[in-house]
Amino acid sequence: MERLYYFVPALRSVSEFMDLGGGVLILIVVLLLVMWTLIFERMLYINGPYTRLVEQTIAEWEARSERNSWHAHAIRERLISIVYQKLEHNMPLIKTCIALSPLLGLLGTVTGMIEVFEVMAISGSGNARSMAAGVSKATVPTMAGMVAALSGVAMHTLLSNKVAIKKEQLSDHMTTDH
Repeated sequence: MERLYYFVPALRSVSEFMDLGGGVLILIVVLLLVMWTLIFERMLYINGPYTRLVEQTIAEWEARSERNSWHAHAIRERLISIVYQKLEHNMPLIKTCIALSPLLGLLGTVTGMIEVFEVMAISGSGNARSMAAGVSKATVPTMAGMVAALSGVAMHTLLSNKVAIKKEQLSDHMTTDH
């Protein structure tokens, strides 16, 4: 029970940050969780089930007695395509999450600025103290959206390179000669 007390300040900081950013920040966090779940899924797939699939595909190709005809080349391309399609499974969705992150950040900017203008309209002046909450709701989601997108871009690039290498390796292992 004593260990939980170490997390209370961290949870309090996260809660304050979420309050500072407004409702759009919750959407960014949900999108970030979805994106990283998909990234981890791809990483686990590449290091686990993908390896078994490649072994099965190569074994199926090696079991063929004839590998030089047009028909054999078409079968080889089909096998490579099936494996590659499974390898690329969630990559477009990860890319979509990356593209949506800064857009949600901009939505946060707009909603925060609307809050600033509401305060100006109600108070009738440019009181900086009363506008501060709206300004933070305008800047925090923008920053969070950019950070989410940057982390996603880095991992997507890493995964894309890994996918390209894996496809090339599979193609190299499935030779057409005996």
